[in-house]
Amino acid sequence: MLSQVLSASVYGINGYIVTVEVDISSGFPTFNIVGLPDTSVKESRDRVISAIKNSGFDFPTKKVTVNLAPAGVKKEGAIYDLPIAIGILFATEQIKTVAQKYALLGELSLDGSIRRVNGVLPIAIKLKEEKFDGLILPEMNKNEAAIVNELNVYPASELKKAVEIISAETQPQSYKIDLLKLFSSASHYEVDFKDVKGQAFVKRAVEIACAGGHNILLIGSPGSGKTMLTKRIPTVLPPMSFEEAIETTKIHSIAGLTSTHSSLIATRPFRSPHHTISDVALIGGGSYPKPGEVSLSHNGVLFLDELPEFHRNVLEVLRQPLEDGVVTVSRAQASLTYPARFMLVAAMNPCPCGYYGHPTKECTCTPFVIQKYISKISGPLLDRIDLHIDVPSVRFEELSESSVSDSSADIRKRIIKARELQKERFKNEKNIYCNAHMESKHIKTYCTIGDESKKLLKHAMDKLGFSARAHDRILKVARTIADLSSSENIQTPHIAEAIQYRSLDRSM
Repeated sequence: MLSQVLSASVYGINGYIVTVEVDISSGFPTFNIVGLPDTSVKESRDRVISAIKNSGFDFPTKKVTVNLAPAGVKKEGAIYDLPIAIGILFATEQIKTVAQKYALLGELSLDGSIRRVNGVLPIAIKLKEEKFDGLILPEMNKNEAAIVNELNVYPASELKKAVEIISAETQPQSYKIDLLKLFSSASHYEVDFKDVKGQAFVKRAVEIACAGGHNILLIGSPGSGKTMLTKRIPTVLPPMSFEEAIETTKIHSIAGLTSTHSSLIATRPFRSPHHTISDVALIGGGSYPKPGEVSLSHNGVLFLDELPEFHRNVLEVLRQPLEDGVVTVSRAQASLTYPARFMLVAAMNPCPCGYYGHPTKECTCTPFVIQKYISKISGPLLDRIDLHIDVPSVRFEELSESSVSDSSADIRKRIIKARELQKERFKNEKNIYCNAHMESKHIKTYCTIGDESKKLLKHAMDKLGFSARAHDRILKVARTIADLSSSENIQTPHIAEAIQYRSLDRSM
């Protein structure tokens, strides 16, 4: 007796179809799973046997062989429990063959209930492309799969319910959600930029960085407000497009970070890993590669607080994703590419004690110690950060003044206006959504400057020792400053302002 059941899994950030073949033949009672299964897949034997028996069905006392095709791709996770159980019930004729083209996903408990699995969204997208009639999956994953409008989703809380759906003579009612309402629901933030006293220069730099998607480094003494400013960046970022939301949710779905109730990630992610993080956790990888923090920050913000405290080898792995917007993770079992286009926000002290350049507190560090501390961040990495901003200590007069600065809503309106200009500018370009994404050929087209501006930029490069990459990034930042002022062309004041936002890479 032979049966075939369709399932699916994830490779990288994309789904692929898996055929679960079950053969039951005479012989000594055994249960074998082939097709490159990992340990968790092999252990499904015990879960499936108990779930079938505790759901009121009979498990065959014969030789059971399960093949997961394609056999050349490593299978991992408990996602195949449900299709294996259904395949056995088909092979033993406890379920009649149905005409519908269903795919099944789910981890089984010993009592027959179906548990949540990861990676449902990319699988659902693949099933829609392959024109499946429906997807039977755990109840807790239903909102995530229902994001894909043109796919029939059938949630099941237990094995019996999955059997009822499959055995129904007519196609049952599928589960639907109001996707427009889910996506357009307003985000509420507990923090606001109006809470930040003083720091007008720094807030201006943060606004420019958010308007153009530029990387930014904040340098200042303890208590100057670096972290306070950074945590308010998500409140001013422009809203995500639906395509960005889907792409971001796919990555979080694979990592198992989607919420049961709010399945679509409609706000830009803000990731803040601790400085003890490893390079694998930051960039992604493992024996069977999984996305890291840079990919989980895709279309959002990656915040690295106390930047010099990160291990140097951890920081160096950021160079490729900052330049290319993708991460390629190569292992013996697989080589996968994850999207990693994020806005890097970093903060650091000017020296180990934190008070170098402080107006009232004396720094106890020697010049050698300060240089050693700064040199923990390599030149190539600093070159990839568009804005280096000194954050001064806030004076008492600024803290006690009653005047209210711009709120996050006011700043966000200006940023959205600038982003709309960029969207229109790059409408015919591929994979460019803001000024920070421009490459050399785009800079030549969209960042032309006049003779006076060229003289100023040449003088800055000669005197301050800027690199060619710094030259391009100055032009990108100047383009964003021009967009914020609704200027069609980059003017000399825009170049001058962009130059002053680079400090750490100046030659001494």
